[in-house]
Amino acid sequence: MVIIEMNPRVSRSSALASKATGFPIAKVAAKLAIGYTLDELTNEITGTTPASFEPTIDYVVTKIPRFTFEKFKSAKAKLGTSMKSVGEAMSIGRNFKESLQKGLVSLEIGYKGLDSLNKLSDKELRKKLGQNLPDKLIIVAEALRRKVNIKNIYKLTNIDPWFLEQISELVDEEKKLKKYGLPKTFEELSYIKSLGFSDDKIAELTKTTVNEVKKQREQLGAFPVLKKIDTCAAEFKSETPYMYSTYQNFSGDLPACEANPTNKEKIIILGGGPNRIGQGIEFDYCCCQASFALKKKGI
Repeated sequence: MVIIEMNPRVSRSSALASKATGFPIAKVAAKLAIGYTLDELTNEITGTTPASFEPTIDYVVTKIPRFTFEKFKSAKAKLGTSMKSVGEAMSIGRNFKESLQKGLVSLEIGYKGLDSLNKLSDKELRKKLGQNLPDKLIIVAEALRRKVNIKNIYKLTNIDPWFLEQISELVDEEKKLKKYGLPKTFEELSYIKSLGFSDDKIAELTKTTVNEVKKQREQLGAFPVLKKIDTCAAEFKSETPYMYSTYQNFSGDLPACEANPTNKEKIIILGGGPNRIGQGIEFDYCCCQASFALKKKGI
Protein backbone atom coordinates (compact mmCIF):
# COMPACT_ATOMS: atom_id res chain seq x y z
CA MET A 1 0.00 0.00 0.00
CA VAL A 2 1.28 3.48 -0.91
CA ILE A 3 -0.15 6.49 0.92
CA ILE A 4 -0.46 9.32 -1.59
CA GLU A 5 -2.12 11.94 0.64
CA MET A 6 -3.50 12.56 4.12
CA ASN A 7 -6.09 15.20 4.97
CA PRO A 8 -6.20 16.25 8.66
CA ARG A 9 -9.57 17.90 8.03
CA VAL A 10 -13.09 17.24 6.84
CA SER A 11 -12.68 16.67 3.10
CA ARG A 12 -14.85 15.63 0.16
CA SER A 13 -14.15 12.01 1.08
CA SER A 14 -15.31 12.69 4.64
CA ALA A 15 -18.58 14.05 3.28
CA LEU A 16 -19.00 10.91 1.18
CA ALA A 17 -18.30 8.65 4.17
CA SER A 18 -20.82 10.65 6.20
CA LYS A 19 -23.47 10.28 3.50
CA ALA A 20 -22.69 6.60 3.03
CA THR A 21 -23.07 5.72 6.71
CA GLY A 22 -25.51 8.36 7.89
CA PHE A 23 -23.00 9.38 10.58
CA PRO A 24 -22.67 13.22 10.93
CA ILE A 25 -18.86 13.30 10.74
CA ALA A 26 -18.43 17.08 10.37
CA LYS A 27 -20.71 17.93 13.29
CA VAL A 28 -19.17 15.32 15.59
CA ALA A 29 -15.64 16.39 14.60
CA ALA A 30 -16.45 20.03 15.42
CA LYS A 31 -17.74 19.09 18.88
CA LEU A 32 -14.72 16.88 19.55
CA ALA A 33 -12.49 19.85 18.65
CA ILE A 34 -14.02 21.98 21.41
CA GLY A 35 -13.59 19.33 24.09
CA TYR A 36 -16.48 16.87 23.96
CA THR A 37 -15.80 13.13 24.00
CA LEU A 38 -17.60 10.58 21.83
CA ASP A 39 -19.41 9.11 24.84
CA GLU A 40 -20.89 12.53 25.62
CA LEU A 41 -22.42 12.92 22.17
CA THR A 42 -25.59 11.21 20.96
CA ASN A 43 -26.05 9.78 17.48
CA GLU A 44 -28.75 12.07 16.07
CA ILE A 45 -29.99 9.42 13.64
CA THR A 46 -31.02 6.93 16.33
CA GLY A 47 -31.43 9.44 19.16
CA THR A 48 -30.33 6.78 21.67
CA THR A 49 -26.90 5.38 20.82
CA PRO A 50 -23.70 7.33 21.63
CA ALA A 51 -21.48 8.75 18.88
CA SER A 52 -18.86 6.18 19.90
CA PHE A 53 -21.18 3.46 18.55
CA GLU A 54 -19.57 2.36 15.28
CA PRO A 55 -21.90 2.72 12.26
CA THR A 56 -23.19 -0.62 10.96
CA ILE A 57 -24.46 -0.88 7.40
CA ASP A 58 -26.47 -3.58 5.62
CA TYR A 59 -26.02 -2.23 2.11
CA VAL A 60 -23.18 -1.52 -0.35
CA VAL A 61 -21.99 1.98 -1.26
CA THR A 62 -19.97 2.56 -4.43
CA LYS A 63 -18.09 5.74 -5.30
CA ILE A 64 -17.19 6.23 -8.97
CA PRO A 65 -15.15 9.23 -10.15
CA ARG A 66 -16.33 11.41 -13.02
CA PHE A 67 -13.73 12.53 -15.55
CA THR A 68 -14.05 15.22 -18.24
CA PHE A 69 -10.93 14.70 -20.34
CA GLU A 70 -12.91 15.71 -23.43
CA LYS A 71 -12.84 19.31 -22.15
CA PHE A 72 -9.07 19.29 -21.65
CA LYS A 73 -7.63 18.31 -25.02
CA SER A 74 -4.00 18.54 -23.88
CA ALA A 75 -4.53 16.34 -20.81
CA LYS A 76 -3.69 12.64 -21.11
CA ALA A 77 -6.58 10.34 -20.20
CA LYS A 78 -4.37 8.18 -18.01
CA LEU A 79 -4.64 7.90 -14.25
CA GLY A 80 -1.86 8.10 -11.67
CA THR A 81 -1.29 9.52 -8.21
CA SER A 82 -2.61 12.98 -9.18
CA MET A 83 -6.35 13.51 -8.88
CA LYS A 84 -7.91 14.09 -12.29
CA SER A 85 -11.60 13.60 -11.54
CA VAL A 86 -13.85 16.65 -11.30
CA GLY A 87 -16.48 14.92 -9.19
CA GLU A 88 -17.96 11.54 -8.36
CA ALA A 89 -21.19 9.62 -8.14
CA MET A 90 -22.22 7.73 -5.02
CA SER A 91 -24.65 4.84 -5.35
CA ILE A 92 -26.30 2.58 -2.80
CA GLY A 93 -27.61 -0.95 -3.29
CA ARG A 94 -28.28 -4.15 -1.38
CA ASN A 95 -25.40 -5.85 -3.19
CA PHE A 96 -22.27 -4.81 -5.06
CA LYS A 97 -23.69 -5.54 -8.51
CA GLU A 98 -26.68 -3.28 -7.96
CA SER A 99 -24.57 -0.52 -6.43
CA LEU A 100 -21.97 -0.65 -9.22
CA GLN A 101 -24.45 -0.43 -12.09
CA LYS A 102 -26.46 2.33 -10.40
CA GLY A 103 -23.21 4.26 -9.95
CA LEU A 104 -22.24 3.94 -13.62
CA VAL A 105 -25.63 5.25 -14.74
CA SER A 106 -25.42 8.08 -12.18
CA LEU A 107 -22.23 9.45 -13.79
CA GLU A 108 -24.49 10.99 -16.45
CA ILE A 109 -22.02 10.39 -19.29
CA GLY A 110 -24.29 8.09 -21.30
CA TYR A 111 -23.61 4.74 -19.63
CA LYS A 112 -26.55 2.34 -19.38
CA GLY A 113 -24.47 0.01 -17.21
CA LEU A 114 -21.38 -1.99 -18.19
CA ASP A 115 -21.58 -0.89 -21.82
CA SER A 116 -19.98 -2.75 -24.73
CA LEU A 117 -16.84 -1.67 -26.60
CA ASN A 118 -17.46 -3.41 -29.92
CA LYS A 119 -15.11 -1.20 -31.93
CA LEU A 120 -11.98 -2.34 -30.08
CA SER A 121 -9.99 -5.23 -31.53
CA ASP A 122 -8.86 -8.01 -29.20
CA LYS A 123 -5.28 -6.71 -29.40
CA GLU A 124 -6.33 -3.15 -28.51
CA LEU A 125 -8.49 -4.46 -25.66
CA ARG A 126 -5.63 -6.41 -24.07
CA LYS A 127 -3.37 -3.38 -24.38
CA LYS A 128 -5.92 -1.15 -22.64
CA LEU A 129 -6.33 -3.70 -19.82
CA GLY A 130 -2.74 -2.99 -18.82
CA GLN A 131 -3.23 0.79 -18.78
CA ASN A 132 -4.75 2.96 -16.04
CA LEU A 133 -7.66 4.43 -17.95
CA PRO A 134 -10.81 6.17 -16.65
CA ASP A 135 -13.11 3.56 -18.25
CA LYS A 136 -11.20 0.56 -16.84
CA LEU A 137 -14.33 -1.20 -15.51
CA ILE A 138 -16.00 -1.01 -18.92
CA ILE A 139 -12.84 -2.44 -20.52
CA VAL A 140 -12.77 -5.29 -17.98
CA ALA A 141 -16.42 -6.15 -18.71
CA GLU A 142 -15.73 -6.21 -22.45
CA ALA A 143 -12.73 -8.51 -21.90
CA LEU A 144 -14.96 -10.91 -19.94
CA ARG A 145 -17.52 -10.87 -22.77
CA ARG A 146 -14.72 -11.98 -25.08
CA LYS A 147 -13.88 -14.85 -22.73
CA VAL A 148 -10.57 -13.46 -21.44
CA ASN A 149 -9.64 -15.52 -18.35
CA ILE A 150 -10.12 -13.81 -14.97
CA LYS A 151 -6.56 -14.80 -13.98
CA ASN A 152 -5.18 -13.06 -17.05
CA ILE A 153 -7.27 -9.95 -16.36
CA TYR A 154 -5.99 -9.92 -12.78
CA LYS A 155 -2.37 -10.08 -13.99
CA LEU A 156 -2.95 -7.12 -16.30
CA THR A 157 -5.07 -4.97 -13.97
CA ASN A 158 -4.28 -6.04 -10.38
CA ILE A 159 -8.01 -5.69 -9.66
CA ASP A 160 -9.00 -8.03 -6.83
CA PRO A 161 -10.44 -11.29 -8.26
CA TRP A 162 -13.58 -10.89 -6.11
CA PHE A 163 -14.56 -7.76 -8.06
CA LEU A 164 -13.70 -9.45 -11.35
CA GLU A 165 -16.00 -12.35 -10.40
CA GLN A 166 -18.82 -9.91 -9.65
CA ILE A 167 -18.43 -8.23 -13.04
CA SER A 168 -18.20 -11.66 -14.70
CA GLU A 169 -21.53 -12.67 -13.15
CA LEU A 170 -23.13 -9.49 -14.51
CA VAL A 171 -21.79 -10.35 -17.97
CA ASP A 172 -23.33 -13.83 -17.63
CA GLU A 173 -26.71 -12.26 -16.82
CA GLU A 174 -26.36 -10.05 -19.91
CA LYS A 175 -25.94 -13.18 -22.04
CA LYS A 176 -29.12 -14.70 -20.55
CA LEU A 177 -31.10 -11.56 -21.32
CA LYS A 178 -29.84 -11.61 -24.91
CA LYS A 179 -30.74 -15.29 -25.26
CA TYR A 180 -34.14 -15.45 -23.53
CA GLY A 181 -35.39 -11.90 -24.00
CA LEU A 182 -37.43 -9.75 -21.64
CA PRO A 183 -38.15 -11.60 -18.34
CA LYS A 184 -41.75 -12.84 -18.25
CA THR A 185 -42.27 -13.49 -14.52
CA PHE A 186 -42.15 -11.27 -11.44
CA GLU A 187 -39.33 -13.31 -9.91
CA GLU A 188 -37.14 -13.16 -13.03
CA LEU A 189 -37.63 -9.44 -13.62
CA SER A 190 -37.20 -8.51 -9.94
CA TYR A 191 -33.99 -10.53 -9.82
CA ILE A 192 -32.54 -8.77 -12.88
CA LYS A 193 -33.50 -5.37 -11.47
CA SER A 194 -31.96 -6.30 -8.09
CA LEU A 195 -28.62 -6.64 -9.92
CA GLY A 196 -28.81 -2.99 -10.94
CA PHE A 197 -29.80 -3.42 -14.60
CA SER A 198 -31.45 -0.20 -15.76
CA ASP A 199 -34.56 -0.26 -17.95
CA ASP A 200 -32.40 1.21 -20.75
CA LYS A 201 -29.87 -1.62 -20.44
CA ILE A 202 -32.55 -4.32 -20.34
CA ALA A 203 -34.18 -2.83 -23.45
CA GLU A 204 -30.83 -2.79 -25.25
CA LEU A 205 -30.02 -6.41 -24.37
CA THR A 206 -33.49 -7.77 -25.18
CA LYS A 207 -33.96 -5.65 -28.34
CA THR A 208 -37.10 -4.01 -26.97
CA THR A 209 -37.90 -0.42 -25.98
CA VAL A 210 -37.67 1.28 -22.60
CA ASN A 211 -41.46 1.73 -22.64
CA GLU A 212 -41.93 -2.01 -23.16
CA VAL A 213 -39.65 -2.79 -20.21
CA LYS A 214 -41.47 -0.27 -18.03
CA LYS A 215 -44.86 -1.67 -19.07
CA GLN A 216 -43.69 -5.21 -18.25
CA ARG A 217 -42.53 -4.09 -14.80
CA GLU A 218 -45.87 -2.41 -14.14
CA GLN A 219 -47.86 -5.45 -15.27
CA LEU A 220 -45.79 -7.82 -13.12
CA GLY A 221 -45.68 -5.43 -10.14
CA ALA A 222 -41.88 -5.23 -10.12
CA PHE A 223 -41.31 -1.93 -8.34
CA PRO A 224 -38.45 -0.70 -6.15
CA VAL A 225 -38.85 -0.43 -2.39
CA LEU A 226 -37.25 2.06 -0.01
CA LYS A 227 -34.73 1.04 2.64
CA LYS A 228 -33.38 3.08 5.56
CA ILE A 229 -29.86 4.32 6.14
CA ASP A 230 -29.85 4.49 9.92
CA THR A 231 -26.21 3.78 11.00
CA CYS A 232 -27.26 0.63 12.88
CA ALA A 233 -28.62 -1.86 10.28
CA ALA A 234 -32.12 -1.61 11.85
CA GLU A 235 -30.84 -2.74 15.28
CA PHE A 236 -32.34 0.38 16.87
CA LYS A 237 -35.27 2.59 15.98
CA SER A 238 -34.06 5.61 14.00
CA GLU A 239 -35.46 9.11 14.32
CA THR A 240 -34.11 10.77 11.17
CA PRO A 241 -32.96 8.17 8.63
CA TYR A 242 -32.79 8.77 4.92
CA MET A 243 -33.73 6.31 2.22
CA TYR A 244 -32.43 4.60 -0.89
CA SER A 245 -34.34 2.54 -3.44
CA THR A 246 -33.66 -1.08 -4.30
CA TYR A 247 -35.36 -3.99 -6.06
CA GLN A 248 -34.03 -6.53 -3.55
CA ASN A 249 -37.11 -6.37 -1.36
CA PHE A 250 -36.74 -9.27 1.07
CA SER A 251 -35.38 -8.41 4.53
CA GLY A 252 -36.21 -11.31 6.83
CA ASP A 253 -38.53 -10.08 9.58
CA LEU A 254 -38.44 -6.47 8.36
CA PRO A 255 -41.11 -5.10 6.00
CA ALA A 256 -40.05 -5.06 2.35
CA CYS A 257 -40.51 -1.29 2.16
CA GLU A 258 -39.20 0.58 5.21
CA ALA A 259 -40.74 3.92 4.23
CA ASN A 260 -43.84 5.09 6.06
CA PRO A 261 -45.48 7.60 3.70
CA THR A 262 -48.16 9.96 4.98
CA ASN A 263 -50.96 11.83 3.24
CA LYS A 264 -49.07 15.13 3.54
CA GLU A 265 -48.16 17.17 0.48
CA LYS A 266 -45.10 15.74 -1.30
CA ILE A 267 -42.32 17.77 -2.92
CA ILE A 268 -39.34 16.49 -4.93
CA ILE A 269 -36.05 18.42 -4.83
CA LEU A 270 -33.91 17.46 -7.81
CA GLY A 271 -30.15 17.42 -7.25
CA GLY A 272 -27.54 18.54 -9.75
CA GLY A 273 -25.90 15.14 -10.19
CA PRO A 274 -22.14 14.58 -10.00
CA ASN A 275 -19.85 17.61 -10.00
CA ARG A 276 -18.53 18.65 -13.40
CA ILE A 277 -16.84 21.64 -15.02
CA GLY A 278 -19.11 24.63 -14.43
CA GLN A 279 -21.15 22.86 -11.79
CA GLY A 280 -20.05 22.20 -8.22
CA ILE A 281 -21.17 22.18 -4.61
CA GLU A 282 -23.21 25.36 -5.02
CA PHE A 283 -25.99 23.14 -6.38
CA ASP A 284 -25.80 20.97 -3.25
CA TYR A 285 -26.04 24.17 -1.19
CA CYS A 286 -29.17 25.20 -3.10
CA CYS A 287 -30.78 21.80 -2.42
CA CYS A 288 -30.01 22.10 1.31
CA GLN A 289 -31.42 25.63 1.50
CA ALA A 290 -34.56 24.49 -0.33
CA SER A 291 -34.96 21.68 2.25
CA PHE A 292 -34.56 24.12 5.15
CA ALA A 293 -37.13 26.50 3.62
CA LEU A 294 -39.66 23.70 3.13
CA LYS A 295 -39.10 22.49 6.70
CA LYS A 296 -39.84 26.01 8.01
CA LYS A 297 -43.13 25.94 6.11
CA GLY A 298 -44.01 22.64 7.76
CA ILE A 299 -43.87 20.61 4.55
